[in-house]
Formats: sequence, C-alpha cells, structure tokens
Amino acid sequence: MKKIGVLTSGGDSQGMNSAIRSVVRTGLANGFEMIGVKRGFKGLMEKDFTKLESKDVSDILYRGGTFLQSARSEAFKTEEGQLKAISNLQEEGIEHLVVIGGDGSYRGAAALNKRGIKTYGLPGTIDNDIPLTDYTIGFDTTLNVVMEAIGNLRDTMSSHERVSVIEVMGRNCGDIALQAGIASGVDAIMIPERAWNIEEISQALRSGFDRGKTHSIVIVAEGAGKADEIAPLIAEHSGLDTRATVLGHIQRGGTPTAFDRVFTSRMGYKAIELIQEGISGVAIGIEKNEITYHSFEEIFETKDEVNQRFYKLFQDLV
Repeated sequence: MKKIGVLTSGGDSQGMNSAIRSVVRTGLANGFEMIGVKRGFKGLMEKDFTKLESKDVSDILYRGGTFLQSARSEAFKTEEGQLKAISNLQEEGIEHLVVIGGDGSYRGAAALNKRGIKTYGLPGTIDNDIPLTDYTIGFDTTLNVVMEAIGNLRDTMSSHERVSVIEVMGRNCGDIALQAGIASGVDAIMIPERAWNIEEISQALRSGFDRGKTHSIVIVAEGAGKADEIAPLIAEHSGLDTRATVLGHIQRGGTPTAFDRVFTSRMGYKAIELIQEGISGVAIGIEKNEITYHSFEEIFETKDEVNQRFYKLFQDLV
C-alpha cells in the first residue's frame, strides 16, 4: 500500500482543514495509506508523523486554522535539513507529499521534488498572492471577516462623525483590501500596486462630509502603509476626526465559507487524481472555476498581479 503524506506550512488559513480532510478521505477511498505531518517542514525533519484514518478528519470541515498545526523552519531551507526530511520520508515509506501553504511552502515542496520526493502544492494563504490560481485557500473567508469588521466600524464611526482607517493583511498583495473595499463600499482604498496621494484622499473625504456624510471608511493594505501613520495625516489634511484600526490576525480566524470548503475539497480530490496519473512537482489551483495545475517552475516564473479591472470598478463606484 502506497503512503501519502500531507502537511500544512507557513501562516494558517481558513480551509486548510477542509483541504486536509479531502486529501485524506480521497486517498483512503483509493487504497492509499495516509500520513499526517505535524508542524510543517519542522515536523518533517523531526519525524513527527501520525497515521490518519477517516475518523481523524471528522468534524474539522468547519474549523479554521489547521489541526496538523504549522511552523516556519529556517533549518529546512538548508541542504542538511532537506536531506534529513527526505531520510525520514523514505524511512517511513512515504512516496508522495501534499504540501498546503504559500510561496515559501511551494519552494520547499519544489526542493523535495528535485530530490526525488513526489510533491503537490495547494495554495494555503489568505493573501491571494499565488500566481496561476484565481483564489487561494482562506481568501474568500478573510474577505467576509474583513467585510463584517468594516460594517461594525461603520456603525460607530457614523455615531461620532469620524473617518476610520482600517489596515488589512496581504503582505505585498492588495487583493484583500481591494475586494473587501468593493464589497463594503468604502471611500478610499490604498494598495501597494497603485500610487496614492494623501492630500487627494483627504480632500475627497472632506468633500464627502461637506455634502452631509456622517462617516468615511478608508482601507489600506499592509504593503501600502500603516494605518497608525496614515490616520494622523488624513486628520491633518482634512480636519476630520480620524481613527486607525489594525485588524491583524483576526483575519485568519473563523469558520471557512462555503466557497472555501468546496474549493479546497475539489483541490484535495485533484491531488489524489494526479498521484494516480503519475504527475508530480505541481501546484493545484482554480482558474475560471476549473481545478487546474501548473509546475512549480511555472508558478515561480509568473508574477502575481492584482486585477486592475477591479480597481477601475472601485473608482467608478465611489
């Protein structure tokens, strides 16, 4: 019986548990033995393995985070660390490894693949910054978390006639800010992919209040600036009472949306299909609602870009 390992690495995201469940149950249904690796590549080097049966992934579909836990490992980036991980995999008899994580996790999976371990990547990051997939695991759930937070802040901002500057995650990608901003009807969006001018934004907010608005919401991607620094500048240029809110890691929590649950289930299923077809060294994603895959090399060579049509849409809707 062939063994398949599965691990989660890097930052957690809602839907990772759903992906694990799909990989495990699909694998078991097709005659594979499933092995969970605790704490990502760190656990791989320490041989922190656990056999997974169907019951072990019961009742995790609706839970955020990852029950296999995750950790970042500098040691794994070294040749010594990778050889240790490979030795542990070979000793356990694991021939295939499904890695759920972001860019760093993909690079770890690619390194193992080059050394003879057949690997498969699933895009586990809320940032939506993996190329050649329309969505990453947890992105849709995070949009809903941010949208709810904006709604709550709008209520209190309106009561006190204030401007709220909300900082969201995303590293160097502005997708969370852009799409959550569109969904929430905010007044201004700052993302790293577009230049912004604090005076122009402040004047626009001032004009809104002069027309009778009782509140304004500005959303800023963490790669574009810091809410604690931007809020005082807006207050200075507009004369408006302005407050900063940093949502932080709350964006990674919460039960996955239906989209994230279905999307991850489809990708986990596809991973087992690729194993059966003898295809490896690939990252799985979704494009135009079809589950697709590309080699790790294609992923690394492709630049991830924010959808500029979304930004134009936002500008026309403000």
